[in-house]
Amino acid sequence: MDMEASIEHLSRGTLRYVDALLVVLEPYYRSMETAGRTVPLARELGLKHIYGIGNKLRSPQDEEAVRAYCRNHDLQMIAAVPFDENVTEADRTGRAVIDYDAASPIVAELSRVADFLQHEFAVKTVEAGGK
Repeated sequence: MDMEASIEHLSRGTLRYVDALLVVLEPYYRSMETAGRTVPLARELGLKHIYGIGNKLRSPQDEEAVRAYCRNHDLQMIAAVPFDENVTEADRTGRAVIDYDAASPIVAELSRVADFLQHEFAVKTVEAGGK
């Protein structure tokens, strides 16, 4: 589920049964502070698979800031999504970025995320005896 940047779903426990939580962090103080409240609550609910995704990264310094935050908060960062004006343009035309510009670096990075999650959960399913 895509939810707004708040901890309401966690504090109410509605995310208790998700397979994985993807915490999207932008390289701004408020975004990272929201992640800093989200991750501990998710762990308290017993979520085992919590991953960070850097988003709207405009520079190597932005990416390093998010990576450092994730390292310092024991959060595995699985993607670094660059800022891309194609997202805005695609939205203006009512299209998905992949339909607007399939060569966008965002499309490639999010495909990597999908591959990562598919591999992680395929491996865990096999390890659990096919359940």
